Amino acid sequence: MMHFRSLSFCALLLLMLSAAPLARPASAQESTPDYRVVGYFASWSIYGRNYFVTDIPADQVTHINYAFAKISDEGEIAFGDEWADVQFPYPTDTDSDEVKGNFHQFQLLKAAHPNLQTLISIGGWSFSSKFSNVALTEESRQKFAQSVVDFLVRYGFDGADIDWEYPTGGGAQGNLERPEDKENFILLLQELRSQLDAQGDQDGHHYLLTIAAGAGSQAYEPLDWTQISASLDWINVMAYDMSGAWSDVTGFNAPLYDSTANPPEGTSVDTTVQAFIALGVPPEKIVVGVPFYGRGWSGVAADNNGLHLAYEGLPQGTWETGSFDYGDLADNYISNGVFERFWDETAQVPYLYDTNTLTMITYDDPESMAKKAEYVVDHGLGGIMFWELTQDSDDYALLSTINQVLDTP
Repeated sequence: MMHFRSLSFCALLLLMLSAAPLARPASAQESTPDYRVVGYFASWSIYGRNYFVTDIPADQVTHINYAFAKISDEGEIAFGDEWADVQFPYPTDTDSDEVKGNFHQFQLLKAAHPNLQTLISIGGWSFSSKFSNVALTEESRQKFAQSVVDFLVRYGFDGADIDWEYPTGGGAQGNLERPEDKENFILLLQELRSQLDAQGDQDGHHYLLTIAAGAGSQAYEPLDWTQISASLDWINVMAYDMSGAWSDVTGFNAPLYDSTANPPEGTSVDTTVQAFIALGVPPEKIVVGVPFYGRGWSGVAADNNGLHLAYEGLPQGTWETGSFDYGDLADNYISNGVFERFWDETAQVPYLYDTNTLTMITYDDPESMAKKAEYVVDHGLGGIMFWELTQDSDDYALLSTINQVLDTP
């Protein structure tokens, strides 16, 4: 499914003319909402997905995380995709613009929406291999932190989101891992916090520092969260990917509650959130991550409508095997009536099953998204983060639901 929601040339020109040459971070006291709505923008969206910074519904988010920057061989922050980040020519870019691409459009977007804050997300699944090196020594931590501060100031970001997958190990094959990573992770965050605060004192602004944290117990139990959370403005808990191609049986991608007494998914939003609180994270610093995509399996028997059963393979998804954008599901799987929707009262999420193709798909829709937003309010949490902007429906049904419940931004 393609998205065609770009601003017209004239609208973009007006936006550019009204913008300051460099968007500066806003004061935290002036812009902190009751709840955060944090959306990821993927740099590669400008390619096959045909989704641009100018498509972002900036009035429906409080923060945007730009995915991703990487770490250079020298141990400093670096462009994840230099062409997309600072070179791709948007229609109104001129030869005199020193910075083009998505970064320049972020600057313009912030100028048009003064309460919007942007963060550069560093790492992710594909770019986490060098975190162990930059966290290793006092010198390497200082060098990396200084490069991050310089990057934020240079390109007008309000903060950094550290997406180390994972300081406890278990990330992508080939990642450097050391036994001392867990302790060095804390030291790295403390160094970043110190240098960000020092720069903030000079600028009169508060620079944000957040992380993305895994929802599986192996990703959080070994860590000292009292020390970690003290350095952070908030923690984006990636409360999704609890089932997928790696699972033995079908299951829920992001169940709000455990689906059974011994859930095949291994965890749920509630189980993970309560574990973080028990480990010392203040509830208001927990931002619950939700998926704007679903996961599917093929060759699934019709028993129990395909739930928690063995499977033979993966169906073709929206952009990759087994993964489906919500917008794609809404347009091509739900509305045509071929797939039947089921609701699990225990897990509080929906799923789809088709008896003809023997395909089961787990996903979130406005009903389950409302339940998760209500959970955030009921438990005094910090808000909702979502992956990612291109995957919602054209009318932003999921994002609109989040905002309706949280009454923000």
